Amino acid sequence: MSELLKRVLDAHGGIDRWRGFELVQATIVSGGQIWDMKGVPQDATPREMKVATNFEWASVAPFGGPDQRTDFTPKRIAILKTDGTIVRERSDPAAHAEGRAVDAPWDALDRAYFNGYALWTYLTTPFLFALPGFAVDEIEPWKENGETWRGLRVTFPPEIASHSRNQDFYFGPDYLLRRHDYHVEASGGFAAAQYVYDPVTVQGITFPTKRRAYMRNETMLPIREKLMVSIDISNIRMS
Repeated sequence: MSELLKRVLDAHGGIDRWRGFELVQATIVSGGQIWDMKGVPQDATPREMKVATNFEWASVAPFGGPDQRTDFTPKRIAILKTDGTIVRERSDPAAHAEGRAVDAPWDALDRAYFNGYALWTYLTTPFLFALPGFAVDEIEPWKENGETWRGLRVTFPPEIASHSRNQDFYFGPDYLLRRHDYHVEASGGFAAAQYVYDPVTVQGITFPTKRRAYMRNETMLPIREKLMVSIDISNIRMS
């Protein structure tokens, strides 16, 4: 493990503490331009998000109805009734969502797939970097807001669903996450720069509670008028 990765993991609560938990739960409120662009408008209803800590699984409720939730793994996405009855499901959801234009519409399962992999990635960062199959390399630092942010390029293994195989994470002088760059393969592969704010520490683990993802130009600068996704996170619990 590199010096930077160790400092990052320690700053967010430590890998040993993290491994003592199996589930992260949080209330999320989502917004941004991507939902209307993809034909799946998003309201400001608070939703309950759950993600596993040591393998890739996620669920959000309500979804598409007050008695429905999602069930996400990399190879399957489903919408379930709260009693477990399957409403809709799809195997290999990446193959359906990827390879289309940035403004190509999503159906409900595409949206559920995007929500599942994105929130699993966000709520397990940076500890997912220590899971088997992830490759982590330090990259050139990025200067912004009067700070120098050290960077890690993380190569995700093929069995993990996420925005793109290679993603860049930038950390401030306190080694907390400041920015997360990636390409959204489930939406035409557009380049994104996501900024995170307002960290809180819950049961010894530190999470940002505001995320703002913008389209990114060729010079790595965010296009501020293109706020694609906003997420406000509260009521975080770990078990």
